[in-house]
Amino acid sequence: MADITVYVANRVRTMEPSMPTAKAVAVRGGRIVEVGTLESMRPWLEAFDHEIDDTFADRVIMPGFIDPHLHPSMAAVLLPMHFTTVVEWDLPWSTIGSVRSRGELLDRIVDLDARLEEDEPLFTWGHHPIWHGPIDRETLNGISTTRPIVVWHRGYHSLIVNDACYRWMGLDVDAARRHPQIDVDRGAFFETGLAVANRHMNPVLLGTERFRAGLDRMRQVIHHGGHTTIGDAAMGLYGFEQEWEHLRAVMEQPDTPFRVQLMAMGTPTGNESDGEMVERILGYPERNTHRLRFGDHVKLFADGGFFAELMMLKPPGHLDGRHGEWLTPPERFEQLARALWNAGLKIHVHCTGDLGVELVLATLEKLQWERPRFDHRFTFEHFGISSAQQVDRLARLGAGASVNVYYVYELARAFADNTLGHERASQMSRTGSLERAGVPFAIHSDFTMAPARPLNNAWVAATRRTESGEIMCPNERASLDAAMKAITSNAAFVLGLEDEIGSLRWGKKADFTVLDADPYDVGPDGLKDIPVWGTVFEGRKYPISE
Repeated sequence: MADITVYVANRVRTMEPSMPTAKAVAVRGGRIVEVGTLESMRPWLEAFDHEIDDTFADRVIMPGFIDPHLHPSMAAVLLPMHFTTVVEWDLPWSTIGSVRSRGELLDRIVDLDARLEEDEPLFTWGHHPIWHGPIDRETLNGISTTRPIVVWHRGYHSLIVNDACYRWMGLDVDAARRHPQIDVDRGAFFETGLAVANRHMNPVLLGTERFRAGLDRMRQVIHHGGHTTIGDAAMGLYGFEQEWEHLRAVMEQPDTPFRVQLMAMGTPTGNESDGEMVERILGYPERNTHRLRFGDHVKLFADGGFFAELMMLKPPGHLDGRHGEWLTPPERFEQLARALWNAGLKIHVHCTGDLGVELVLATLEKLQWERPRFDHRFTFEHFGISSAQQVDRLARLGAGASVNVYYVYELARAFADNTLGHERASQMSRTGSLERAGVPFAIHSDFTMAPARPLNNAWVAATRRTESGEIMCPNERASLDAAMKAITSNAAFVLGLEDEIGSLRWGKKADFTVLDADPYDVGPDGLKDIPVWGTVFEGRKYPISE
């Protein structure tokens, strides 16, 4: 076997400013030896036994795509469910049609109820009140009084169940009534109340056969998107040890063509003190395997889910007068952030509304005053509603952002009409302001909140087109180059992996995404339609067609 393999291509897009394009990449032992041309790398080829691989001679090599924020375990829970979303899903094993009205949703649930085994719980995912109208416990009781029915919200942060599900869960209804984020009469569990529902459902949802089948489907999705690295942005949502064993069993296989960078949740478990939580998190890297790796990044949560319309907003608030929800009470958020900050951990915060952003900015300002840190990598995750002035503060504080731009595609028009009004809705997930302010930003899918297709997300960032074709706030479009950096070099930066991945140069891991066309040739409008041949992961080829 040759010491060096040289992959030649029609073009190599390095995402390195010193040499943006090349014609070949030389690889040894899973890492890049040199990028250039066959002529420029001649000293290496004369010194070592080598082979020339021309598989990509007519294609474009890019750095392996990176999604810095998704949830493998959440995907494993949701992918086996019955999809009822407003948008169509093109998944590797099937295309799932859209469900766009209340009538279509209820008909779908009735049809599923008729086709399932008698004692099988019915899980659907995708309900959204803007399109499907309100669903409550009595609605589902009208479909079945004997089968447990769970209607999971499109945004994941809430669900509705029927009376049969209460019985199936063995729920202590009186205790549930005392929980501030459970509405027993509606059958609704939301935000922290969702964790209560999960505890009762986990024996089914995390059952070995079901959960590992869901993880394997997630593995297919990630490969089809052209990823070579993903970030699990809240490891332990359902139970750390159980998730860890399932992830190791499914992901740590020789044919898994990507790695998972794991981010622990920065919240105590059981009777832990904040100090004990920090020590536990600092110990996680001792568990690292080849494909499953912890670093020094940690996740906090500010306000509620964006799809669920539970974000915390500054005036004028929500159109319908509703109040959002805090996932972490502000005073507790500051305590947790301080403990993690003082331990030197790199903090990522789920924040979706501009009041949530305000809480996180104020906390970061206070922490920087108390104990200044350089290159702290504090990252605002999702960044749904914000102002340009908040972006300027973020830049002054040296923070970054990982943005869910898909909100624009699916929600901008609906939220303009129903939730926020046009001005704020059109400017959601702002990337133009971040680029102008010099803030390093990535874009992510938060799969299954958005399809795990980096080129599609880059297309949304660069065009800001909605599902109807409307362009929302063109001044918040990212440039083509910024959109591509957001799924390569800047995504690596957000994860703290810029010395390993995200661009193509000597010494970095030999991770490539192989495309049938050059994104810089097709331009913003053509990004989503570029076919992905497959990937090279640590020097080994993984075509999608196989």
